[in-house]
Amino acid sequence: MTRRALAVRHVAFEDLGLAAAVLDAHGYEVAYLEAGTEPIAPEAFLGPELLVVLGGPVGVGDVEHYPFLAAELAAISGRLRTGRPTLGICLGAQLVAHALGAEVSATGRQEIGYGPLTLTDAGRGSVLAPLDGVPVLHWHGDQFEIPEGAVRLAETPGFPHQAFSVGPGVLGLQFHLEADHTRIESWLVGHAHELASAGIDPHRIRAQAVEHGPVLADVARRVLDAWVAQSAHLLEDPAPTDSDLWEHP
Repeated sequence: MTRRALAVRHVAFEDLGLAAAVLDAHGYEVAYLEAGTEPIAPEAFLGPELLVVLGGPVGVGDVEHYPFLAAELAAISGRLRTGRPTLGICLGAQLVAHALGAEVSATGRQEIGYGPLTLTDAGRGSVLAPLDGVPVLHWHGDQFEIPEGAVRLAETPGFPHQAFSVGPGVLGLQFHLEADHTRIESWLVGHAHELASAGIDPHRIRAQAVEHGPVLADVARRVLDAWVAQSAHLLEDPAPTDSDLWEHP
């Protein structure tokens, strides 16, 4: 039986990246839902065996300006109630955390570029274990609180809440584990205004991608592979599907 993964995408260049090959290796058929331009039906989030909510340059607090975020939060909440595997990355992690009742807020500072993670004791015993001390790509200014009942897994000096898990199936990552360093130019172009506003030279991030990207790519694949494998036992009971979505991925 072919398993399905739904990736919720907010901007074109922040896609599944390295995670795409991992999902393919595990036999997943992938469909994208383009948040903001395609309708977000809660039932579409229920059927896929895996849900991945990707990053983007908007925030949980922008619902007034970007109303689709309210529908997305409601759909994520419904998904979480099923207990099925869900991965949130950056904005996706913030949306998952908020759907679980945690506060998400602007910090007034930015963390952009490659920098190492420090794992908590729980993180060292989790699928994130290979990431301890490995520079990952950060690109955010907001931060989530750790949801009640979740476990904090990682931190950096400026942002103590970098990752959390809820059981074996729900994982929230503030950083971009999925980012492919060979495609970093699309990030630099897509976020050109933010980089200029923050006074960050794109040459610095290019150089970091060359230095750290190959090692991170290897580690990221191992982490993602472990999470997908760990989530497998949650998929025994099939949930309703949205056939129209899968007919037109």
